[in-house]
This record gives sequence, C-alpha cells and structure tokens, in this order.
Amino acid sequence: MKIEQIYTGCLAHAAYYLESKGEAAIFDPLREVQPYIDRARKDKAKIKYVFETHFHADFVSGHLDLQKKTGAQIVFGPTAKPGYEALVAKDNQIFEVGDYKVKVLHTPGHTMESTTYLLIDEKGKEHGIITGDTLFIGDVGRPDLAQHVVSELTEEKLAAHLYDSLRNKIMPLSDDLIVYPNHGAGSACGKKMSKETSDTLGHQKKTNYALRPDMTKEEFIKELLTGLTAPPGYFPQNVLMNIKGYESLDTVMERGEKPLSPEAFEAVANETEALMLDTRGAEDFAKGFIPNSINIGLEGSFAQWVGEMIPDVKQQILLITYPGKEEEAITRLSRVGYDRTVGFLDGGFESWKKAKKPYETVNRITSKVFEQMYQTNNVLVIDVRKKSEFDSEHVIGAINVPLNEINQHLSQFPKDKPFVLHCAGGYRSMVAASILKQRGWEDFVDLIGGFDELKKTNIKKSKYVEPTTML
Repeated sequence: MKIEQIYTGCLAHAAYYLESKGEAAIFDPLREVQPYIDRARKDKAKIKYVFETHFHADFVSGHLDLQKKTGAQIVFGPTAKPGYEALVAKDNQIFEVGDYKVKVLHTPGHTMESTTYLLIDEKGKEHGIITGDTLFIGDVGRPDLAQHVVSELTEEKLAAHLYDSLRNKIMPLSDDLIVYPNHGAGSACGKKMSKETSDTLGHQKKTNYALRPDMTKEEFIKELLTGLTAPPGYFPQNVLMNIKGYESLDTVMERGEKPLSPEAFEAVANETEALMLDTRGAEDFAKGFIPNSINIGLEGSFAQWVGEMIPDVKQQILLITYPGKEEEAITRLSRVGYDRTVGFLDGGFESWKKAKKPYETVNRITSKVFEQMYQTNNVLVIDVRKKSEFDSEHVIGAINVPLNEINQHLSQFPKDKPFVLHCAGGYRSMVAASILKQRGWEDFVDLIGGFDELKKTNIKKSKYVEPTTML
C-alpha cells in the first residue's frame, strides 16, 4: 500500500499521504499545503479527500486551503459540526481512493468526533490504522482538551469514552496492522509518547499501558488522568479555528512579509500593540536585542513555545529574524494560529544597530564561572525547566519556575539581589531572560549551555535527594 508519513519535528506532528491509481488523500495536513499538492503532482494524482481525525488543538490544519486549491472533499468523523462545507461521515462508512478503501471507525474519547481510519489495500487486506490522537505509540490521547471548549465534556466522561473506543473498535483489530498516529514524543497531546512514530498494533497491545486486556474502566480512567499537566493556553483557540474556519495562509503570508526599515519598524512598534518577537538563537540575542522584544528561537520547538508564551493567537507580531528566515517564521507561527504578523525588520538586527538605535544585552556566564559563584557567593539559582526535569536532578538549593508558568510567578524573581537563570541547554532560559528584561529585571545572568553543560564539567554530580554535594 502506498502510504507515506510526512513528519514535522518541531510540532511532533505526522500527516499522511495515500495514493492509488491517480487518486490521493491527505490525512491531518499542516497549515502550509503546497508540499502535499506537490507530492500529489509528482504522482500525477488528484487529491480526492482530506481526512481529519478530529478538530486539532495543537495546530491549525490545512484542510480549508487544500479544499480551495484542489477541490478535495473534507471528511470528518461522526458528530463533527464544522462551520464550513465538509462531509460528516457515518461510522463504518467506506471511501474509495483508487483501488484502496478507507473505513471510518468512530473512536470518541480524545474528543467526541475523534475518528480512526482503517486502510484497506487493493486486495481487500487491512493494512493499517490512522489513529489521530486516539492511539499513540506508547500512549493514548489526553481526554481533558475538549472541556476547554465544551464545559460539560469532563475529562472523566471522555476518558470513559476512550476506554470503550479502544476496546470495542481498536483492540479487536488484527495484530499485524500498522498504527499511524498523529503525534510522537514531544507533543503536548499525550503524557509519555514513544520516539517511534509507527508500530504494529500487536506490539502496542503488549507494551502500551492503556491497552492492557485486564484493565478495568476505573483503572484506565485513573491511570490516564494521573500526571496530566495543564495544556498550553493556545489549544482551545486552535480548536475553534479548526471548527469555525480561518484565513487562507496566502493572506497571512502577504500581510506578514512586509519589510520595514528600522525607522518604520520602530514607528509601528510605538503606534500599535504589536509584540516584537526575535527568533534568533540565544547566543546572538544575548549579544544585542531591541528593548522590549521577546526571544523565542526558530531552532527550537518554536511554534509550541510561541503558543505557551503568547496568550492570544490574535496578537499582532513584529518579527526580528535572521535575513532570509522571515517566511519560515511566519509559516511556523501560522501553524499554531498566530496569523497577525504585520511586518519584519528589514535586514534583521544588524540593520537596527547600523541605524544607531538603542539595544540591550543579556549577561551570560560559563559553567566554570557558575561553579565559582555558587561555592563562594551562595548565589540564588532559578531553574526554568519542567517540574519533571527538576525533580529528576537539579542544583541543590535552586528554585524551580517552569518557563510556561513564569508570568504567574514573577514574584519569585528578586529585584534586590542577583541570581542565575538556567534551563537544560540555554533555549528556554533565554526566553525567560527576555521576558524578565521586558519587565524591568536587570541583576541576573544566564548560564551558557544550561544544566547539560554543568554536567559536562568537573563539578561533582548527585541526585537532588542527596544534598551533601552541589548537584
């Protein structure tokens, strides 16, 4: 069977391309649809269907632009209520793509419209299942997202639905089926997804905690809900965009790809409520940045951290990027619904410096300097990694303020004494540093390379539960 996984690492997202006899289907596409159109054109195929497994929360799907540009039919599973033209399929309905068949299996639980698509080859053999967020490799979809859009859909109710869907629709299927999930490790749509992005259903039945055959519904609900962290704030906004519709990416790009001179950039920043977003790497940002700008680097999990740190997807954004990276930044912002980029600094930060505009810096230290400060000055250390990372191992005496919670815990950052800021590798701590600078903090330094760099030095290491040593 000709089925291809198209994986995008920064969102830990998998779309799928299916083709047979000149007809193609796309499953759960990202916002930028040209790569799918190009892929079908390579096969001289026409995209017949765009199948959506559910209304996504962690990204804005490209189904509307695909429909507009190719004439493809959008298909959702039972109970979906999209605010635009789409086919809402019935449970067990079959669609034909060339000689292949796609069978609808309604599997509510992650959301009520969640649907798994069973792929059947030209010989009538069942090949695999595209599971969306119903079943991941090593995990299942979290059941607490829909309640942020529909309050009566409690996480307990959805977890109960998911238990039934897995046992009545998924587990009875053949062990040799290939599981094709919507996400891999790094996605916030589950708790402990594997780094693998596909597997056989038989192996998942043996290794996935949620598919234990002797598990009661009560045990399933308890295990599934235990340890869930709060979802990123942008998730409900993306769900509504996927339900109601959105602007074409072409319109978003046209609005955002507007070069601004330093003078024009400064004028727009002063005359509007636009956020200045600097997407350069931490090292370059630290050496010089426009006052009041925020750093979220393109080289990391850019879209996810934008979603975590910028509360409103309708926020106007002014971009500072490396020259030539403007289109990538606007595209990656749009993947998570941030469509209001209104321009970028022409020539990047260097043009700002050449125009002799004011700029700020972030003081940084090496791990060796940190060791001296820690041993002689008993300096305060603030760790912005996730709580689970901090609990695993951390600098003795450090305070943990996870980056995504920084705005709710600014009181823990002192203004009357110095402190050291760090994360695992330096990406998140520079995001935090830029936010603190914007809010008026000055007396702190950022640790180059973060906790990972500390562990490479000759500093003695220990688990956090062993306070007799430094680490």
